[in-house]
Amino acid sequence: MKEAVFKKLDAVMKQGAILATNTSTLDVDAIAGFTKRPQDVIGTHFFSPANVMKLLEIVRGKATSHEVLAGVMALSKRIRKTGVVSGVCDGFIGNRMLDKYAKQAQLLLEEGALPAQVDRAMESFGMAMGPFRMSDLAGGDVSWLIRKRRYAEQPERKRQVIPDRLCELGRFGQKTSAGWYSYEKGKRDAIADPIVEELILAYSREAGIERRFIPDEEIVQRCVFALVNEGALLLEEGIAQRASDIDIVYLMGYGFPSWRGGPMFHADAVGLDKVLEALGRFAQNPHADPQFWKPAPLLQRLAREGKTFNG
Repeated sequence: MKEAVFKKLDAVMKQGAILATNTSTLDVDAIAGFTKRPQDVIGTHFFSPANVMKLLEIVRGKATSHEVLAGVMALSKRIRKTGVVSGVCDGFIGNRMLDKYAKQAQLLLEEGALPAQVDRAMESFGMAMGPFRMSDLAGGDVSWLIRKRRYAEQPERKRQVIPDRLCELGRFGQKTSAGWYSYEKGKRDAIADPIVEELILAYSREAGIERRFIPDEEIVQRCVFALVNEGALLLEEGIAQRASDIDIVYLMGYGFPSWRGGPMFHADAVGLDKVLEALGRFAQNPHADPQFWKPAPLLQRLAREGKTFNG
């Protein structure tokens, strides 16, 4: 579909027109390759609802011209959005980090937590919405489509069984009055649902996981430090130009508490040595994937030198 759309645009749009895609995860360089003018192709990832959310991720492809990048930066100001430039990768800055955040939230369910506890812990930390309430608002079918694409592209990728089974039941969130929570018609109040609790408990039994009590502090640290470590990788790879860009993405687009300054600023305040120690501790969890918690080289280097992301 995207190939047909951009081939058609290439054929009918005047020379010099900017060809912009709102994709949240697809490869902007691949999309540009469907045209004879890759220098004019750029990503403009608006956040939902677009009339409310201030963030605009501006995704610069390897062939995107300086003029096109500057033009879209100017456009973001004209329409009163906060533009942040990202390089090309699966998910760009915001959603690539969010994938790690969501994985930890879902692993916490497998190990002993329930959606309401995780959401309360993250909202007490200051997030505008916990991960499961946010998923129900955005629509679980959207992330399900992305997961299925990634399963096809990466056959070795671990399946996220609980959210997949939830979607197989047609529970896509508020749009279907049932997701991680149930919803009364015409209302947005999240109501804990025994069907979801049993689905979670059944998977833990099936996987042979002995459920345990998980304190709120562990919930917060695992979710937030997953963001931080992936953010450090984005900086290392040059996808994000500076730590403050990552912080702006999360403050403006993902409901991160403004008084904490963003995930990278928060990590600096906690102390990168303490973040590093926590990653090592989480890797020892019998249910953990140690590779997930492998510290980004930049995080290790800054912690060793006593420096900060924003220093």
